[in-house]
Amino acid sequence: MAISVGKFLSKLTTSPPSMPGDPVVALAEPGSAVAEAYRTIRTNLQYANLDQEKKSILVTSAGPGEGKSTTVANLGVTMAKAGSRTLLVDSDLRRPTLHRLFNVANDTGLTTVLTDMSSLPGGIVSTQLSGLCLLPSGPIPPNPAEVLGSRRMVELVEQVRAEFDLVLYDSPPVIAVSDPLVLTSLTEAVILVVKCGRFPHELIRQAKAQLEGVKANVLGVLLNSVDFKRDGYYYHSYYDSSYTYGSQNGAR
Repeated sequence: MAISVGKFLSKLTTSPPSMPGDPVVALAEPGSAVAEAYRTIRTNLQYANLDQEKKSILVTSAGPGEGKSTTVANLGVTMAKAGSRTLLVDSDLRRPTLHRLFNVANDTGLTTVLTDMSSLPGGIVSTQLSGLCLLPSGPIPPNPAEVLGSRRMVELVEQVRAEFDLVLYDSPPVIAVSDPLVLTSLTEAVILVVKCGRFPHELIRQAKAQLEGVKANVLGVLLNSVDFKRDGYYYHSYYDSSYTYGSQNGAR
């Protein structure tokens, strides 16, 4: 039976509004309404873990510009502040973003660990928040899907799962490339980030269908860029930069 977008969206209830300024608002403005929204999402995830603990969660979106990287960064901050030793992994090997959000270098990272046989500790960097670490993407490879599907990636996922309380993976959009579908086989759960009004419902249904097609454990959808000060949902232009993936699938 087909599931309506509305019903699917209801599985994850909190919706951070659009936000100007520093995108890692949970760190820059911990008392703001947006930071509180991310804390509520943290609570939702904790309840989702009651039956079986999920320590590795993939965050993706249907299309580009929906705020998935910002979501990863802010969820990581809220989790670390709650006492969880948290690692953010930038597994978007096409347009990495997390290193810029946390103002760290991207000379080494996931790709150097996987392809150059570098040690994992050498790729992980600390952030300004105690308990929150980041594994940047590293240099962009010519074959991202193959790198993410390698045996070395399987070993890395197992290693960081053992060393951290929670690992959040940022990945490219589902519709654009196959990378997130490869990563779903390595992670325990998926969150789909949807930006209000950015894409038609049919595209969201297609992304959901693709995730379910590889038997991903989709926890739910995080509805992003909602303005609660107006009646209904008002769509902002925050985070609207283009997302280029070269020739694969001809997508942007």
